[in-house]
This record gives sequence, structure tokens and C-alpha cells, in this order.
Amino acid sequence: MKKIFVALVAIAAFCACSSEKKELAYRGLSMGLPFQTFIDSLQQRGFAVDSAKTDSAFQMVVMGCDAVRYRLVIAQKDGQVAALQENWNLLSNDSTRQLWQQMRDDFEKDLGAWPNMPKHGDDHKVAKFEADGGFITLTLENTYKPTLTVRYDRK
Repeated sequence: MKKIFVALVAIAAFCACSSEKKELAYRGLSMGLPFQTFIDSLQQRGFAVDSAKTDSAFQMVVMGCDAVRYRLVIAQKDGQVAALQENWNLLSNDSTRQLWQQMRDDFEKDLGAWPNMPKHGDDHKVAKFEADGGFITLTLENTYKPTLTVRYDRK
């Protein structure tokens, strides 16, 4: 009877640990953190809030850093990070294509999954990855001005 009880407790503990919700991570920073903690962590990494582009209710925050070539747009819902988007500032179509391919390969390797590719042309590419706790969408548009965005959405 004692062995059965111990086995049931072990199974219950295993189920509790395996059902733990995994959160999407942005560059090693869990998106499951409270919104203000997430913003503070980014500020410690050198990002600053762009108050001219951030809304007054702090529902959407725009952040920038001189050390990187992208800006962050972070949206919150009920005090939690809901979505984050990197908007890359690049000068040529070739540089955006190379960076898009490099990032796609890195996500594929890190997540161990092939992306869903709803668009796969020379000037417009979209790769959607499903990760633990959310989705990552990598979008390249090279029409008039090259744009590259990476969007992280929590489930």
C-alpha cells in the first residue's frame, strides 16, 4: 500500500511539472514577467523609452538603443507583455535579405522547427514559428524601403 501511495505521489508530481506553462522568451528575457519588470530589464540592457512615440497610458511602449539597429514596440494587456515587435532600420535590400535568412536559420535551429511560410518571394517573405508559449513571425518587405520586422506574440 505504501509503494502504491508513493507511486501516485510521484505521478502527480510529474504531471504538475510537465503541465507547467512555458513562456516565450525574447533574447533570453521571459515575456511572462510583469510588464514593468520587463521594461526595467530592457532599460538595464541599454534601451530607453521613446516618450514621443509611447502612448500616454503606457499600453504600448517604444524603446530604442544606440547599440542596435532596431527599435522595440511592446504592447501590454492586464499588466503582462502581450506582444513585442522589433523594427529593423536597414539601408539596402540585400542587407535585409541576408539578415532575414540568417535570422530564419537561427530561429529554425534554436526552436528545432520548420517555419510556416505563407509568403516566400524575393521581395516579400514571411516565416511563422510556433515556440513554447507563443509565436514568432519574421517578415521581410523590400518594396520601396527595405523593412524587416520580428514579432513575438504570447499565447
